[in-house]
Amino acid sequence: MRIRQFTSALALSALALTSFAQDTPKESLFASKKKGSLIGFSVNITDYSASIPQIGKMDMGASLMFWQGLTNNLDLSIRYNAVFTDYALPEREANTHIGHELEGSLHLRALSDDHLFNPFLSAGVGVGRYSGSFVPYAPVGIGIQMNVASEAYVFLQGNYRFSFQDTKLDNNTFYSLGFATSIGSRKPKTPPPPPVPVDTDGDGTPDVSDECPTVAGKPEFNGCPDTDGDGIPDKVDKCPTVAGVAKYNGCPIPDTDNDGVNDDDDACPTVPGLARYKGCPIPDSDGDGVNDEEDRCPTVAGPASNRGCPEVKEEVKKRLSFAATAVQFETGKAAIKKTSNKVLDEIVSILNEYPDYYMTIDGHTDNTGNAAKNLELSKQRANSVKAYFVNKGIDANRIEADGHGDTVPKASNKTAKGRAQNRRVEMDLKLK
Repeated sequence: MRIRQFTSALALSALALTSFAQDTPKESLFASKKKGSLIGFSVNITDYSASIPQIGKMDMGASLMFWQGLTNNLDLSIRYNAVFTDYALPEREANTHIGHELEGSLHLRALSDDHLFNPFLSAGVGVGRYSGSFVPYAPVGIGIQMNVASEAYVFLQGNYRFSFQDTKLDNNTFYSLGFATSIGSRKPKTPPPPPVPVDTDGDGTPDVSDECPTVAGKPEFNGCPDTDGDGIPDKVDKCPTVAGVAKYNGCPIPDTDNDGVNDDDDACPTVPGLARYKGCPIPDSDGDGVNDEEDRCPTVAGPASNRGCPEVKEEVKKRLSFAATAVQFETGKAAIKKTSNKVLDEIVSILNEYPDYYMTIDGHTDNTGNAAKNLELSKQRANSVKAYFVNKGIDANRIEADGHGDTVPKASNKTAKGRAQNRRVEMDLKLK
């Protein structure tokens, strides 16, 4: 039962440790993918008297081993086994003599030698001397090795050994736990340090390659200094104490017009300007004498008194004043009468003529009826006019509409004429 458990555990360990070994860092641990020469010893257990899965008498022993890597995955081993019994057929009884075995085997590893754990398969030939007789046998089995920095190895093996003379020796099982060490270190020897080169100025660049051997400098300039740190060595820098650019031989980029924008970035290098205009003066797109930053209508000429926008013509102001009372609504409602469309279309034309202006629309009523209702009605009428303009293509953001009810009378509400004047929608153009 113990042998069967030992064999099963060995197989499971081989599978598990293969996965572990694949993740083990190895660059700094192992000397090579191929094993070197090893010498070592092992302790063994041999069962000569039974066949798997039966278990017989377990006999102890010891071995001397020699291992040699042949390829990255194939090793050769030669071992001498001393068995502390002298079992052989037909006696089948151990005596006090020591049995002797010599065997050679090939071991096929799952991984190259630069892994901590590595399972392998074994097969070989051997010969043993039992009770004065020499008997050949063939060991086959599995094992696993642990590699400690390519200097020492631990081997765990289990073999089933086939006897070539079953009249003198039964097939038997062999278990081994061994330790081996490298013959000589496999780590590369560190070469002696090279002689220290002469470095007169102590800048880290040896004199043999230092173009300025008596003045400390930088390696990237072959040992020459760069006082202003502009990336141009002093020996070719026309302004060695002031940082500059290679284009100007190490001197700063000039600024001819002294506007703070260097000539390389200045679109108007001889005329002072501003950086946001690439060194040019603030433009005046419409040529009206008002620069674009102060011009409320930068693409349309207008006087400075009107912030660079064209002034609203007097005739336009008169049309707007006329429209205030010319726009008619259904009695008590916000619906615009169709007779007012012509007047409103004229206002649309005016809005298109002055695109930089916005319009205010203020609705008013007389004092007839409830004041709160009049206020709401005035707001609705102002918004009806706005909606008309929007439907004609005018941007809603250019129009502000509000109502004031009867709070801002234009004439007396005591007469019919005055009340008619108070019922109005005033429109005015204003700059944005």
